[in-house]
Amino acid sequence: MTVIDEVLAANEIYSRTHELRRLTPRPERKLAVLTCMDTRLSTRTLGLKEGDAHIIRNAGGIVTADAVRSLLVSKYLLETREIMIVNHTDCGLMKVSEAELHRRIEDEAGAPASTPVTFYAFSDVAENVRQQMRTLRAHNWIGDSVIRGFVYDVADGHLREVAL
Repeated sequence: MTVIDEVLAANEIYSRTHELRRLTPRPERKLAVLTCMDTRLSTRTLGLKEGDAHIIRNAGGIVTADAVRSLLVSKYLLETREIMIVNHTDCGLMKVSEAELHRRIEDEAGAPASTPVTFYAFSDVAENVRQQMRTLRAHNWIGDSVIRGFVYDVADGHLREVAL
C-alpha cells in the first residue's frame, strides 16, 4: 500500500462524519496567510482552526505570481482583509544557493529543467520576510491591505514580528 492509498483509506473513514461541511470558502477571520510548505507550520502553530483563514503555501513563503493570484482571489472574491507572511527558522532554502539547487536537481534528474525555475533561495529569514512584504505592498491591487510579516522559530514555537 502506498502513502496515497493510506490517505485515501483515511479519507473514506473521515467522510463518514465530515464535520467541516458547515464551512464556507470565506475565511471566518478574514485572514490570509502566506507561509512556507514546511511541515512544522500549521493552523495549530498559528492558533487558527479550520475555516479561520486562507493558508497559501509554497517553498519559502514567497510572493510569487501564483501567490499574488491566490491573495487577490482571497481579498476580492472571498473578503479577506489582513495578510500574514510567515517564514521560519531552519528553512531549507536558506541552506543552499540558487545555483546549487539548480545543479543538484539537474544532476539527480539527469537533464536541465524543461521550463525556467526560480527557487528564491535566501540567507536571512527576516530580510526575506521584509522582501515579501515590500513585494506585496508594491502591488496596486493588494498593497492597501493590512500586511504584516513574521518569523516562526521552529526551536521554541514563537512567532516574532518583522518590522519593515
